[in-house]
Amino acid sequence: MGFKQQTLLSIFVLLIVSANSDLIEEKNVEDGDLIANKCNLFQGQWVYNSSSNPLYDSSSCPYIDTYDCQKFGRTDKQYLKYTWKPMSCNLPRFDGVDLLRRWKGKNIMYVGDSISLDQWSSMACMLHASVPNAKTTYVRQYPISYIKFEEYGVTIFFYQSHYFVDIDKEARGRVLKLDHIGEQGNAWKGMDFLIFNTWHWWTFTGNVQEWDYVQYGSHVVKDMDRLVAFDRGLTTWARWVDQNIDPSKTKVFFQGISPDHYVGQEWGSKSNCAGEQQPINGSRYPTGRPKAAKIVDIVLGSLKKPVYLLDITILSQLRKDAHPSSYTRDHVGTDCTHWCLPGLPDTWNELLYAALV
Repeated sequence: MGFKQQTLLSIFVLLIVSANSDLIEEKNVEDGDLIANKCNLFQGQWVYNSSSNPLYDSSSCPYIDTYDCQKFGRTDKQYLKYTWKPMSCNLPRFDGVDLLRRWKGKNIMYVGDSISLDQWSSMACMLHASVPNAKTTYVRQYPISYIKFEEYGVTIFFYQSHYFVDIDKEARGRVLKLDHIGEQGNAWKGMDFLIFNTWHWWTFTGNVQEWDYVQYGSHVVKDMDRLVAFDRGLTTWARWVDQNIDPSKTKVFFQGISPDHYVGQEWGSKSNCAGEQQPINGSRYPTGRPKAAKIVDIVLGSLKKPVYLLDITILSQLRKDAHPSSYTRDHVGTDCTHWCLPGLPDTWNELLYAALV
């Protein structure tokens, strides 16, 4: 199939995604991957509980790089008092000691961008709070960081990969190879658990964009529709999973699309996430699920090997109050992309724990 025909096919797929968004959303409700006792843990709402406290104190956790909002000046704490309540069941209470015992001797890897770093740091803090006196080894470097809980033989890795697919440096410039996963894929092999996440960097343009050209097959272009590019790159990752994962040895998770909150009009505001102190009421986001999430649905549905979807998109869309905004160490301006720690990523890891118990 030529490039023109492939492009037309990708556009056709995206049109189907858009036209059938309601149908896809209903299918997720019925066939969601994380359903315990016929209860979809991803369908629910945020409930305020004045007696609720975070699973850890950020001042006592040495594994948070940037998103300790309290440390960097956020004074309100109401965002820490909301807990996720599924519609017809309870989210299992997180037990770090139990999880370490279940993971004894195992290697766990979070693969993705700074959103994955957020979740990895969260899990490290949650486990550290459960066994505060445990001996650990902590290494923070690029592209692989890790923390090892020595007594349990549990190592939790973070592998930084913004796109999963490769970026090659060539004479013409940096080329994003939508149909190739090379050396980085070798680092993912041999893990007992893999938790993947990507989308954030696919939308970047200008100076922060990490590539100069996009290549698919033999065709090289300066740019393309980012949803088409994301679809092709994620399909390449799905092919890697099918070709390299043995489900009897490795359990694979894909974390759903993590949303941002820069466009206040979506929830009836004239601003963005800055100053927000409450979630959106109810269980649905006013503008629905993002198109990127619907592409995830289609690509995961094409896999031959089992991949567990941690469908955190809608519950995260509701948390316009949970971003760092201006309360970070490294970010200038308002950060409505990442998430405060403690905060929302702790719930993501509670859902991961629920998938394992």
